[in-house]
Amino acid sequence: MKNTSIKIAPLSKTDYDFWLVLWQDYLSFYETALPLSVIEATWRNILDDNVAIYGFGAWERDVLVGFTHVVLHPNTWNTTDCCYLEDLYVSEDVRGQGVGRALIEQVYAFANEKDCNRVYWVTQEDNTSARKLYDDIASLTDMVQYRKNL
Repeated sequence: MKNTSIKIAPLSKTDYDFWLVLWQDYLSFYETALPLSVIEATWRNILDDNVAIYGFGAWERDVLVGFTHVVLHPNTWNTTDCCYLEDLYVSEDVRGQGVGRALIEQVYAFANEKDCNRVYWVTQEDNTSARKLYDDIASLTDMVQYRKNL
């Protein structure tokens, strides 16, 4: 379902309080918490033109109802950057109305403007509602992610 009242725009300095509420909801969804120093550093990086982290917000009327953060980075398999869609969150009360799709389409357009060779992301295997959307707009790979936190 396409929601034509949604407007997607880069996050700006004045959006912090709106973003922070959704960011905390996002962290809660993943059953985690971050120190305020990390949250503030993330926000500074999103706004810093010298850091390859970008944020976009989805607005319905004057309410922020979703966001996405992306990281551009070089890679060894191509001569252009990759776009990693690191975070995507849509407020529970507007899920299923096309907000997530609109945010991802914005990321696709942004990555294309930046001459990236691909957009990629990971999600939890049991995030079935989000995966229905992802299956519709991207290709599931056979890669498995391993991690060692340092």
